[in-house]
Amino acid sequence: MFPSLVVGLGNPGREYRDTRHNLGWQVLDALATRERLAWRPAPQFRAEVARWDRPGSPACWLVKPQTFMNASGEAVGPLARYHRIPAPGIVAVYDDLTLDLGLIKVSIGGGSAGHNGVASLVQHLDGPFVRFRLGIGPRAPAAMELTDFVLGTFTPDQSILVSQRLPHFLQGLDLLLTRGADAAMNQLNRRDPK
Repeated sequence: MFPSLVVGLGNPGREYRDTRHNLGWQVLDALATRERLAWRPAPQFRAEVARWDRPGSPACWLVKPQTFMNASGEAVGPLARYHRIPAPGIVAVYDDLTLDLGLIKVSIGGGSAGHNGVASLVQHLDGPFVRFRLGIGPRAPAAMELTDFVLGTFTPDQSILVSQRLPHFLQGLDLLLTRGADAAMNQLNRRDPK
């Protein structure tokens, strides 16, 4: 099944906009900008959505839940049911502390690995969904509280790296959406970010 709903995980509000935890939103915003898509509020789902009509493919919905990270599933679950999109047709794009900054890993199913946004999706969806994980690690300094790290902003050097990697993130999403999860996993799940 090819994905038809792409969810970026993040927190609403200006104070969270440039945090590590909002990297999923940054990638979806870049995709929407590239494709000239307009975000519109969907208050009944507590989300912002953008419809992407791809030539030769079914419509794809981009979604930014407005529920705050830890309740993301409360927006995504009802939206998926409304559009009759089963869990395997959903991609979650989110930050992953276990991957080095700039790396991508695609996987299907599994636990939350301590990511509260993912845990909420697991709770509210009807089965395993595709995960498009964006590295933000390692945590430095290692003694920093997890919440402080993920809700902190990238350093100037890290911000440059994220900007440089953004085209690669979008190419990876394109691969996933056009060729499916297996092809994306084979090509993207490498340690070398080049």
